[in-house]
Amino acid sequence: MKSDSRQFVIVMLVAALFVGWLGWRGYEVITLNNQLQADTELDNYPYLFRVLRVDGDTAVMSTLRSREVGIRQALETLFPGMRSLPQDHRERQRAEREYARLQARAGNLVTAGTGIERIRWELDNNWYHLSAMRERNPAAVIDLCPGWLIR
Repeated sequence: MKSDSRQFVIVMLVAALFVGWLGWRGYEVITLNNQLQADTELDNYPYLFRVLRVDGDTAVMSTLRSREVGIRQALETLFPGMRSLPQDHRERQRAEREYARLQARAGNLVTAGTGIERIRWELDNNWYHLSAMRERNPAAVIDLCPGWLIR
């Protein structure tokens, strides 16, 4: 009996440590995202860059562009009025520079003064999916967290 009790206590201690570790990771992500939302420049932009998870010293952050999705598609989804602009239009170029500047700003805010050393950008497929749903039927999409996924 004594051995069973000891094993139970050890298993419960390991489980408590694991749950605590998971809680800390969630807290870290929430804190970093609150930091991003507190920045007025980022908060005023129609896309909210956010930390999806932390892997060691690397923060995985959301972005609208990747190898599969270029900046043109990203900006045309973000700003539908750009679809009619030619590629070399001044407003399109300005929007590309602004997006790149704000993405870099978001990354710098996350790495400044934290244990985060690197940023890995991950395409925000969920944002594109919700944007397409909203475009097809605006009344069908309900934001459970207003301002979080789609602005």
